Amino acid sequence: MRRAVSAAALVAALALVAGCSEEPHPAGGDHVEPGSAQQSAAQSSGAAQPSGGAASTTPAAPSAAPGTTFTVAFAGDVHFESRTESRLNVKAPEQALGPISKKLADADLSVLNLETAITERGAPEAKTYTFRTPARTLKVLQDSGVDVVSMANNHAVDFGQPGLTDTLAAKASSPIPVVGFGKDATEAFAPYLADVKGVKVAVLGASQVNEETNKKWRAGVGKAGIASALDEPALIKAVEQAKAQASVVLVYLHWGDEGKACPTAAQTSIAKKLADAGATAVVGTHAHTMLGAGMLGDTYVGYGFGNFLWYATSSYANSNETGVTTLTVTAEGKVTAEEFTPAEINAQGVPVPETGAKAAASLKRREGLRGCTGLAPVK
Repeated sequence: MRRAVSAAALVAALALVAGCSEEPHPAGGDHVEPGSAQQSAAQSSGAAQPSGGAASTTPAAPSAAPGTTFTVAFAGDVHFESRTESRLNVKAPEQALGPISKKLADADLSVLNLETAITERGAPEAKTYTFRTPARTLKVLQDSGVDVVSMANNHAVDFGQPGLTDTLAAKASSPIPVVGFGKDATEAFAPYLADVKGVKVAVLGASQVNEETNKKWRAGVGKAGIASALDEPALIKAVEQAKAQASVVLVYLHWGDEGKACPTAAQTSIAKKLADAGATAVVGTHAHTMLGAGMLGDTYVGYGFGNFLWYATSSYANSNETGVTTLTVTAEGKVTAEEFTPAEINAQGVPVPETGAKAAASLKRREGLRGCTGLAPVK
């Protein structure tokens, strides 16, 4: 778990929250108030720190020794709802995500999407699906090998103003960084900066899903909410500024059409723009099914990791297919290898690693998903 992520300075910010509103299908609504924190996360082996935008536009030079590489593991959508709620109470913390959590813990850095409001208060928004979880979820994820979570999604504000206030407070005291969500746009777009084996790494989150959360609850000036990828200039600027601070920039997006196994024009368009802005990897979730992955020039793109720890089986085809994607990255920000550990979400909503012929079949199917992406294999 975070043991390979070295400590940078700890940053603590205050949280009071400012208005916002949220909504539909995988979405959530909620108001905010003044302040939230920029993440004072101290991890057991040391914490990297969140940071706002940089003034410089010169790419940061790696401080690691030549030849240094490290690994980044990505997983899909997670929440502790219905059949997965009991996973918060397992005796061995690493069991919350099941045995596949070892793949997250073994990586030098691991990132996934937490698709829920973090609150035990408030009334659900008027929408089909609403998700919430207590603040201890962030510690459970840390114990399960997760280093960073994105909350730039359409369920981050599912329980009104009390829920938004609580989620900001949970972020402020979280043991792991939360990106893509904040008391205002500056905080929501701010990268989490980590020192991994002497390499500066920035992690950002944003949502491209064009629904009520993004329409009503996107973070703005003095307004709390999610970082919106629909505001392309703001996201591109955030990536450029992150690149000035870190040689490796990872962008985790909520994007795509539900049930569709091929990327949308909006996905391919923003992936190209973020690659041009200096992103090392552009990845994400939302479709409830897996999409293809590969290289767009020098940038790794993962169009969809699917569900990971999930409350129910979706009606969409192959919605129980999942896994962990682990990239090997150089100090200069080049992706040199990709490993995919296939898994299947079981009846308890837990991703169980596959082996033998079943794993081979899943790997072959995943390779085939690249066909409609225009991406090249990782070499």
